Amino acid sequence: MESNIKPNLEIDLFKTDWIVSKCLNSDVYSQNLYAAICNNLFYKGYLDSGGISHLEEWSASWRVAGGIVANIRNNGERYIDWYCSGMADRDGYLPESVVSDEIRQDLLKLGWIIKPYENKERLKPGVYRNSWQTVDKSV
Repeated sequence: MESNIKPNLEIDLFKTDWIVSKCLNSDVYSQNLYAAICNNLFYKGYLDSGGISHLEEWSASWRVAGGIVANIRNNGERYIDWYCSGMADRDGYLPESVVSDEIRQDLLKLGWIIKPYENKERLKPGVYRNSWQTVDKSV
C-alpha cells in the first residue's frame, strides 16, 4: 500500500479500537504498553508515493510513553501517572523496556517490530529482527 505518511506508532495505537479497549479495561495492559514503549526502538515498513520501500524507526521517551497511555485512556490521567510505573510493586506491572508477549504480539499485528534500544545497531531496509528471530523480507 502506497503512502506519503511515515508510520507512527502513537497514531496507530490511537486508531486501533481493540488496543484502546484493552487500555481502558486494564491498568496492567496499559502499564505493560507503557513499559514496552520505553527504551525500545520500533520499526515498520511502508511504500512512499514513488513505490520505494522504507523501514521507519520510531521511539519515545519515558515521559512521552506515559503521555501516550494517559491520552489513550482519556480519563484525566497525565503522563506522570504512568512515568516510572515499572518501579511500582504491583502485580502484573513490568519494568520499563520489558515487553510482554501480549504487547509484542499486539504490536506485531499492527506491523511493528520491537528492538531493544540498548543495542545501537539499527535495522536495514528489508530486514526485520526481533528478540527471537531474524527474517529477511522485502518491505
